[in-house]
Amino acid sequence: MKINRHYLDLEKSYLFTMINHKVADYQKAHPEQSIIRLGIGDVTLPLCPAVVTALEKASAEMGVKETFRGYGPEQGYDFLREAVAHYYEKKGVNLEMNEIFISDGAKSDVGNILDLFDADNTVLVPDPVYPVYVDTNIMAGRKVVFADATAENGFLPMPDESLDADIIYLCSPNNPTGAVYNHAQLKAWVDYAKAHDAVILFDAAYECFVADSSLPRSIYEVEGAKEVAIEFCSFSKTAGFTGTRCGYTVVPKALVKEGVELNGLWLRRQTTKFNGVPYIVQRGAEAVFTEEGQQQTRANIDYYRQNAKVLADTLDRLGVFYTGGKNSPYIWMECPNKMKSWDFFDLLLEKAGVVGTPGAGFGRNGEGFFRLTAFNDHENTAEAAERLEKLLRELLNK
Repeated sequence: MKINRHYLDLEKSYLFTMINHKVADYQKAHPEQSIIRLGIGDVTLPLCPAVVTALEKASAEMGVKETFRGYGPEQGYDFLREAVAHYYEKKGVNLEMNEIFISDGAKSDVGNILDLFDADNTVLVPDPVYPVYVDTNIMAGRKVVFADATAENGFLPMPDESLDADIIYLCSPNNPTGAVYNHAQLKAWVDYAKAHDAVILFDAAYECFVADSSLPRSIYEVEGAKEVAIEFCSFSKTAGFTGTRCGYTVVPKALVKEGVELNGLWLRRQTTKFNGVPYIVQRGAEAVFTEEGQQQTRANIDYYRQNAKVLADTLDRLGVFYTGGKNSPYIWMECPNKMKSWDFFDLLLEKAGVVGTPGAGFGRNGEGFFRLTAFNDHENTAEAAERLEKLLRELLNK
């Protein structure tokens, strides 16, 4: 018996586990200090009424013989896949229902999709980056190369012909930086993927936060993207499903590699290794796309957008460089006085009782930056912004 020794190449502790331990230790030593968490990107508003009603109705159905459901289709019920297809139509994107696969969240599928690809493929990820992109490939022993995302390029790296990659991860709006690609920039990546016979894995988990109508919310709004891209999306941030778990992945039939449709491979993978999302949850997700559900979820998204504006306005007043906050729930700010990310984390926790995420945890280029999230209530966000502004003024005036 031999273990998968690639796991030993991973960082010893997951970023957010380290943060939780630090916060727990501080809270134990300072029980009187109120702590405001703007770190992990979990939502705080409850599920909207339309979703709750659908969940209750579906739960009742499961208690009646005539409407009880057992095993469902691994790729998702038709009613939800049709709703997703109609949602894409509003973006000007036409999808066949069997190109849509319902999952228990984008995080799972972003890792699981790698089952379709040989371990010899080279993977290109931006730096800084959501850790799951890197870790899941290290687990499989793939070579990972990085595209530098920096303040100079607005944390939106563009294709570099000197780098040859087979699998490309893009996330827009980006986690952690909040930066958003425009159509021309995504077209450059699509063209690069075609020229290099590569596949783009496009994480659109935060697409609902794009307020600027000139910016794409799906990579399939770009010509030719269906031939090179797989898109992942989630109800977690769109509708508060972080604890309910539901998402979807789009694998176009036009995406063919080595004469094989990846759509068929993904269907085969899912029917073998996945039992599908519970019927009750899928009915709740379907309600998100109703007129009532769209109004209610948009209200929640607008609530978080207001929080992001409060944080962004604070940094604007102080002249602190940041990205995000306008088409994203994340604020990616430069640490004051060229501080290291973890040093600023410790200082912000100790002096202000505010928790964020050190940029260094997202990669080498994240050093010196810090992520704040808009996923809290208005009162806490306003208080956190006041505490942050006070601390930053002290630091910047030294």
